[in-house]
Amino acid sequence: MDLQSSVDAIFERPTDQGISLAMVVMHDGEIVAERYGEQPANDFAAAEPVTAESTLISWSTAKSMTHAACGILVRDGRLDLDLPAPVPEWRGTDKEAITLLDLLEMRPGLRFVEDYVDGETSHCIAMLFGDGADDHAAYAAALPLDHAPGTVWNYSSGTTNIITRILGDIVGGGRDGMERFLQERLFAPCGMTSAIPKFDDVGTWVGSSYVYATARDFARFGELYRHDGVTAAGERILPEGWADHGRTQVAHDPTDDLPTGFDYGRHWWMWPEFPGSIAAHGYEGQYIVVVPDRRLTVVHLGKTPAEMRRHVVAGIGDLIRSVPLVA
Repeated sequence: MDLQSSVDAIFERPTDQGISLAMVVMHDGEIVAERYGEQPANDFAAAEPVTAESTLISWSTAKSMTHAACGILVRDGRLDLDLPAPVPEWRGTDKEAITLLDLLEMRPGLRFVEDYVDGETSHCIAMLFGDGADDHAAYAAALPLDHAPGTVWNYSSGTTNIITRILGDIVGGGRDGMERFLQERLFAPCGMTSAIPKFDDVGTWVGSSYVYATARDFARFGELYRHDGVTAAGERILPEGWADHGRTQVAHDPTDDLPTGFDYGRHWWMWPEFPGSIAAHGYEGQYIVVVPDRRLTVVHLGKTPAEMRRHVVAGIGDLIRSVPLVA
C-alpha cells in the first residue's frame, strides 16, 4: 500500500491534463500521504509554492458543507426539511410548494443552467459575476419554475444559495451571525482552523462555491462524514445517520469522468464502484472522497480542465483500490 506513489502519479501526469496543487490522504484518521505543487502565475500575482498552510478554493465542495450546516440546524430542531422552503418571494406562487429537501436534492424544478464557460446561457456565471452578483439567492429564486417540485434533478449552484440564505435567516445576525455559526458550530469542532467562508453583497454565504481552507482542513471535513457527524474529539455535531442522509441516491450522472458515472445524493456525490462512499466535487478537479470501508479520506485540489478530470478521477480510483477493505 504505497499511497505516496499514487499521489505522486497524479501530480506527475502531463501538464495538458491540468495541474495538482495539493493532495492529502488520511487513513484511519492519520495523514499517510500528501504533496503540494505550485500556484501558477496570473495577471495579478507571480507563481508561488503551495504548502500545507496554503488556503485554496473549495468551489462546489462547499455544497457538501451546506449539507452539514443544514444538519446542525436539523439537530437543533430549528430546520424541518419536509416543510415548504421559507422563501418570501415564493408565497402565493407555484414555487411555494418547493421544500428544503427538494432544494437539497437539486429537484426544486427551477430553471438553472450550470455552465462554467461563457457560452450563450450560463445562470451560474450570471449569478456569481453578472446580474445576480449582488444577491445570489434572489437571482436564483426568481428564475422560472420549469417542472413540478421534486420531479426533475438539475444540478444548480443557485439552488444551494437559496438554501444558505434560508440558513442565514434562521441563524440571524446577518453576515456576522452566519460566519460565527459556521466557525463555532462546524469549522472549529472539525478542527478546520483555516476555513474562510465568503459572502455576497447582501450577506448570504455563497455555500455553492466559496470556502477557502487548507487541504488538511478539507480532509478534516471529510473525516466528519466518515464518522457520521462525530468529530475527532468525539463530539457529535450532526444528526445520527446524517452521512447516510447525504448519500441517499437521488440521481445518476453518466459523466465520462468515471466509467460507471457518478450517483448524486443530497449535496453529495457517490462513486458507485465504492459502496458507501460519499464525495464532494468542485470545479477544476476539487475532490473530497470518503470511503468508510477502507477508513480513507482523499483530498485533491488543483486546476484541471473539465475534459481532463477523468485522469484525476482515475488516479484517485487507483489509490482507493490499493487500500484493503476493512475486515
